[in-house]
Amino acid sequence: MAIKPKYVKQLGNLLLERYPQAFNTEFETNKDSVTKLTNVESKGVRNRIAGYITRKKASAQAASA
Repeated sequence: MAIKPKYVKQLGNLLLERYPQAFNTEFETNKDSVTKLTNVESKGVRNRIAGYITRKKASAQAASA
């Protein structure tokens, strides 16, 4: 697994902190939410942020179960 760049983690954590209800464990839903909530124009960066958020939500859900 590749190490995520610092800006992906920072923006992902900021979005999760500000809009926790906008994200879940589905990548496609998270991708749409990142598009709506940010001004990221790069498709690759948007997908990295959405993927990071998806993994964070999935691991948090597994830890609480």
